[in-house]
Amino acid sequence: MILPYARELDYDLLMETLQQEISSFNYLPVINQIQKLKEYPYRVLIGTVLSARTKDEVTAQATERLFKRAPDPLSLSRMTEEEIIELIYPAGFYRIKAKNLKKIAQLLLQEYKGAVPDNIDDLMRLPGVGRKTANLVLGIAFNIATITVDTHVHRISNRIGIIKTKTPLETEQDLMEILPQKHWISFNTYLVAHGQKICNPISPWCSRCEIISFCRQVEVTRCR
Repeated sequence: MILPYARELDYDLLMETLQQEISSFNYLPVINQIQKLKEYPYRVLIGTVLSARTKDEVTAQATERLFKRAPDPLSLSRMTEEEIIELIYPAGFYRIKAKNLKKIAQLLLQEYKGAVPDNIDDLMRLPGVGRKTANLVLGIAFNIATITVDTHVHRISNRIGIIKTKTPLETEQDLMEILPQKHWISFNTYLVAHGQKICNPISPWCSRCEIISFCRQVEVTRCR
């Protein structure tokens, strides 16, 4: 549900303020670091799959090790699952991810001539790729306007007071209606960094928050 406050908010100013805050962190989520290095869609896809339920620093180290051995789908497809496990450990669910990564590489070669598909339906056919991962790949790798909703985007959007939703899909649909399209891709980048550094699930750092003037602090019972 879109709340009345959503119609009042200056989204350009909100995003500008978030950008300034993130710049002061000298930090980008690991997937955006891959984009910054101008790596190609394969690496964004594999890095995004690896990042699920895994801390950024672990993902960064795992992807670095993996890409040294498997810089493309062909080399990844030729590796055994145990070899992949050795490289990505201790990423969360590393055994399941190793199996999915090998299968992804095989499918890219068999069905897409080694290229990462640039549409959500084909991406979601790949093992381990849900809607969040597919949207992130489309936005980061292909610059296609999508809103990627992870736990940070879902939580903070509700906390600010622009929407009241129960599921990531509801959040995505409502944000697409109220957020100017030019901000869709960067919205995830900014809120992930903001959520990791400032807007924690429990006891957020409201005293350090640069966007506190935009926030209704919905259901915030304790803050620092």
